[in-house]
Formats: sequence, structure tokens, C-alpha cells
Amino acid sequence: MSTSNKSIPMSLPGPGSSRRIKNEKPQQGFRALWRLMRYLSSQRLMLLLILISLLLGTAGTLAGNYLLRPAINNYVLKKDIVGLGHIALVMIGIYIATGIFNMLQYRLTIKVAQKTISNLRNELFDRMQYLPLQFYDTHQHGDLMSRFTNDMDTVSDALNNSITQLLISSITLLGTLALMVYISPILSIIALIMIPLMLYLAKLIINKSKRFFAANQAALGNANGYVEEMISGQKVVKVFGHENAAIEQFEQLNQVLREKATKAQFYSGMMMPLMANMSTINYALTTIAGGILVITRGFDLGGLTAFLQYARQFGRPVNEISSQYNSLQAALAGAERIFAVIDTAPESETVDPQAMPAPVQGQVTLSHVNFGYVPEKQVLFDIDIDVKPGQKIAFVGETGAGKSTIINLLPRFYPLLSGDILLDKTSIFKLDRNELRKKLSIVFQDTHLFTDTVMENIRYGRLSATDDEVIAAAKLAAADSFIMQLPQGYKTELTNDGANLSQGQRQLINIARATIA
Repeated sequence: MSTSNKSIPMSLPGPGSSRRIKNEKPQQGFRALWRLMRYLSSQRLMLLLILISLLLGTAGTLAGNYLLRPAINNYVLKKDIVGLGHIALVMIGIYIATGIFNMLQYRLTIKVAQKTISNLRNELFDRMQYLPLQFYDTHQHGDLMSRFTNDMDTVSDALNNSITQLLISSITLLGTLALMVYISPILSIIALIMIPLMLYLAKLIINKSKRFFAANQAALGNANGYVEEMISGQKVVKVFGHENAAIEQFEQLNQVLREKATKAQFYSGMMMPLMANMSTINYALTTIAGGILVITRGFDLGGLTAFLQYARQFGRPVNEISSQYNSLQAALAGAERIFAVIDTAPESETVDPQAMPAPVQGQVTLSHVNFGYVPEKQVLFDIDIDVKPGQKIAFVGETGAGKSTIINLLPRFYPLLSGDILLDKTSIFKLDRNELRKKLSIVFQDTHLFTDTVMENIRYGRLSATDDEVIAAAKLAAADSFIMQLPQGYKTELTNDGANLSQGQRQLINIARATIA
């Protein structure tokens, strides 16, 4: 048996050793958007109802504005109060119906969005349960939590508001344009003169801000990750007096976040006022041109009034698209970070696993085992160990010599560089991983207790265990006496990783958990 303990420390890569998912590359925005649309596609009936409500609501708005033309030409100019009252009632009815359709569309959108987010959140959590330990060894826990919370919230906001609003604005834009051309092709050309320039400027801003939104989400994840580390490590921070150093490092991370967020918000935020100003100029030019047509070419006043209403309305969806782009960019950046985790390969399954030895005798053999947490930094060299059934052994060595690493290899937490590990002369890599782990009872050096009762924390070793079996395991682990002295005994709630217990008591609960497995 030989190990390396000279130049390569055995400690796992720290949570801050890597800030990004392995092989994570920013996706193009449309790919992330397309994937979100695929999540929505499972609710086709609801989407159809939303689309119908959206179309009817938009049509009502457009139709109500068009009625201004006959209202002015046929009734206002002819001073027909009765006729004006009739058409006013029609317009009121249209706007009431429009409001109903808009409320229905909004309510349905919320339901669809929340169900989609729930499914996405479940898929993200499910994938995280099956990721290899190497993934968690090399990624900040706080950054992963940021993907689960902050990034998920930005996607939720986009599904609730931005995407639907963009669709409404696009349909309104097309409908308004069609009616403008129908009323006056000449005025329509004048009204559309500045649109190419607006689109060109929008494209420049979009390309510029996209990069900063992705950087902003990454910086937010880093800051959250550092905060999580400092909260969980407060005892270490305080005992070594590193409060000021921690504050200084967080200020540096926060400064980076501020710079990225400022740039992202600046470039995306400048779009709306820019488009609004250009729309106002465009509206003024259209009004002047329309007035000239009324005076010189006999263009009807009602047509001009309706056209100007559409011209103003034409600028509104452009402005709304600009304003919603901010949240959409943040959402797509967040979605990319979420999909980066979902796309990470889970633990590989054993192909055609062999049957577990029955009964398990307990002979464990390590044959020429070579291992490194990363291939270029090998830790164990040509390890040979043969443990007979019932034999008790202990690993003794310097810190970092590989004692805990050998134990971590038995449940197949990590793949070997070469060599093999045998259980009763059968390679553990040919056995079903879950069945193998059920046969092992391991007490880890680092204890972890869940937010639950003492009873349920012990039962975590085998969820089917009865209360009597849990108590028997606690007695075997010499934990029963102190558990019975707790305020509610086995029903005592543990929080914050069992912070109200001593380290020794927490370890005894861990031993009881392993005993019952």
C-alpha cells in the first residue's frame, strides 16, 4: 500500500475553487427562450385560451379606436347627438369586453407560468440529487442556491409578464400597422420613416446588454456563494478574527456585482427613453403631415383622428417591447445558468449490473487502486488492501494521506483512475450503485443533521424503520441517554444542522443513523 502525502493535499477542492459549472458556456438567448417555450408546450389548451383572449383583447382595443372615424365624420361634424350616443355605447361595450378578455388572459398566464416554473424547479432539484459528488466539491453552494432562487425568480417574472407582454405588443403592432395602411397609405409611410433607425439602435443596445446581463447573473451567484460560506463558517471567522478580512473580500465581490449590474441596467434601460423620444418625434411629424392632407387633399378629419390614435398606439408597443426587454434579458441569462445545471451529466449508471452477493460476507479488496479528485493531481498510488469478513482495520497517517478518501471510494462516490475495488470478489463497479450503498454503513467525519426531529434524522438511514428500531439503534450507538434528556426526547426538532447539540452528540446521532441503515 502506498499513498502520496507530500505535495498533493487530500482535502477536497473547496467550494470556492470554481465559480462556474464545468464546461458551462453561455447559450445564445434564442436557444434558452426556445427551451422555455418547450416547457410551456405541455399546457397547450391553456396556451390556446390565452392566445384567444389575447387576440380578442387586442382586437377590441384596435376596433374601439377605429370607431373614432365614423363617430367624428358621421355624428360629431353633423352634430348628431343621438347617433354619437349610440356609437359611444358600442365603444364602451367593446372596451368592457376588452377588459374582461385582458383579465382572463392575465389570470391564465399566471397559472401557466407558475406551473411551468414549478416543473422547471422540480427538474432542477431532481437533477441536483443525481449529480456526482465531484460536482458539489467544485462548485459554490451559494452559487447553486442563487440559480435555484434568484435565477428562477427572474425566469418566473419573464413568464408572468415579459413574454406575454412582448406577444401582446407584437400583435398590437401588426394590427395597428394594418389599420394605419388601410386608413392612409401615405401617412403610414411617413409614420414608418423612423422605424428602421429605431430597429437598428435597438439591435445595437440588445447586443451590448446581452453580455452584461450574463456577467451580472454570474457575479450575483458569486456574491451569494460567499455570503453562504461566511454564514456557515461564522465560528471559524470569529475565532481567528477574520471579520474585517471577510468584509473586505465581500466588498470586492459586491463591487464587481455593482459594476456588472450598472452596465447591464444602463444599456437595457436606455432603450425605453430612446424609443419613446423617437416615437414622440415621429408622432409630431405625422400630425403635421396629416393636417396638411386634411387642408390640401380633403382627407377626412375622423380618419386623421383615428390614424393619429393608431400612430400614438404604434409607438406604445415599441416602447413596451423596449421596457420588457430588460427583464427578458435577465431571465434568459438566468435560464442559461439553470439549464447549465440541468444539462450536467448525472452519475453514470452501471450497464447490466451483476447481482449483489447473497448473503454479503464483507470481504473488501482494493487492487492496484490509483485515484485523484482530478486526473492531473493523483492522490492514491497503487493501493492494495484486503480486508477479511469480520476483520477490523484502522487507517493511520498524516492529514491528507488519503484515509477518508479510501472510505469515499467504497460507495463509488468517485471513479478510479485505474485499479479495482471488490466486494466478496465482485467488482463494485459491476454492481448496482444503489444496492451497493444499501449494504454499507458509513459514519462520515463531517456530521450533517437535517431540519427535522431526532427520530427522523436517525430514520434517514432507513426510511422504512419503525420507531422501536430507531430507538434500538440509538441505544446501540449510546445516544439514547442524551436524547431522552432533550426537551421532547426523540420528537425534539433539530435546526441549523443540530446547532443546539454538541459535536459529540451530533456524531452519536450519525452513528445511530448508520447503524439502522
